[in-house]
Amino acid sequence: MYYVKNYFVFLLTFSLFAQNSLGFSPVILIPGDGGSQLEAKVNKTNVVHYICAKTSNDFYNVWLNLELLVPFVIDCWIDNVRLEYNNVTRKTNNPQGVEIRVPGWGNPEPVEWLDPSHDSEGAYFNTIGDALVKMGYVRNVSLRGAPYDFRKAPNENGEFFVKLKTLVEDTYAMNNKTAVTLLVHSMGGAMALQFLQLQSQSWKTQHIRRMISLSTPWGGAVKALKVFAIGDDLGSMMLSPSTLRAQQITYPSLAWLLPSTRLWGPHELLVTTDKYNYTINDLQKLFNDMELPNAWEMRRDTEKYSSDMAAPGVELHCIYGYNISTVERLDYKPGTWLDGKPNLVFGDGDGTVNLRSLSYCERWGKTRRRAGLWRPLQRGTRAPQASLKALPLSNAEHLKILHDPRVVQYITTVMAIP
Repeated sequence: MYYVKNYFVFLLTFSLFAQNSLGFSPVILIPGDGGSQLEAKVNKTNVVHYICAKTSNDFYNVWLNLELLVPFVIDCWIDNVRLEYNNVTRKTNNPQGVEIRVPGWGNPEPVEWLDPSHDSEGAYFNTIGDALVKMGYVRNVSLRGAPYDFRKAPNENGEFFVKLKTLVEDTYAMNNKTAVTLLVHSMGGAMALQFLQLQSQSWKTQHIRRMISLSTPWGGAVKALKVFAIGDDLGSMMLSPSTLRAQQITYPSLAWLLPSTRLWGPHELLVTTDKYNYTINDLQKLFNDMELPNAWEMRRDTEKYSSDMAAPGVELHCIYGYNISTVERLDYKPGTWLDGKPNLVFGDGDGTVNLRSLSYCERWGKTRRRAGLWRPLQRGTRAPQASLKALPLSNAEHLKILHDPRVVQYITTVMAIP
């Protein structure tokens, strides 16, 4: 028995050594809004519909669980995953009788697949994860995941930043003290930026090799304003935007993703009506006129996180799409008001985030290329911590960019560099 036990210890040690000897920077995947699984446990005295369960014996998957996003049942789901804002504590809470947790800390699986059954509708980081494994990466060793409660903004995600620092240090240590790559998507890039701004430059120099950012809304997006106004159907013809809006407008993360005053000027119109035209400076009036006072309070709570746009202080690969119609203004016809359905005016972006926000990263550096791959450094060299490689890709849609062959090729090319 002694020899058998030590044999398995030897195999594990050899496996880790073989992986580390490849010299690859270990990767931590940080997902965006809606990019983490959520589980719920309920013990409620009241429900919104007679078909809704009042209790559950254990935690069960609520995001992404397509079986819950169907007529009538979706009302139960919305009542469980919404948040309640307290304007005294300036924090949100789950509804009474509901517990929500984020499963799989450190494990890439819950961010590669949002549906635990691996239904194709729940595919997320899986294409990139498979490409890295094909290179020699090992899940839970050199490929990790950092899921979080995407409903909340940085002001309520302090624990995530603490856990992420520990995860980086642990991943660094278990991979032969090899600096880590943060591979981020959408709001995950903004979360990673907040995380890096909290760390000392010496810590970043030692522990972070680079950050690869996909579709990050560095300065918010007008689509967040559109969701507050009329909701979003999540790209599904089966779901009603107005139904989902009841849950979406309770999330501080949505307020955090509103357009930043750093990128939208005080004279640019965001919402027009025959009674009043609203700019970035009129958001308090707009939300009051929409009868959404909590939206303004959540904006106040999170605005400082969208106004501090200092560079991350690490090598950054900023990949984003353009040449796709993206909402940039809401126009209400004469005779209608903010409780109606506006005409959407479109501009450039990736279908979700406006181009000015996606490309803000370019202000942190000068290297930019519209086609082809960035020419990598010679093996064994390190780029300056503040270096930037921007890769705008025509028609790379906000979510589909995760499965874009151009992006996968770029990532595997960069990750082949120690």
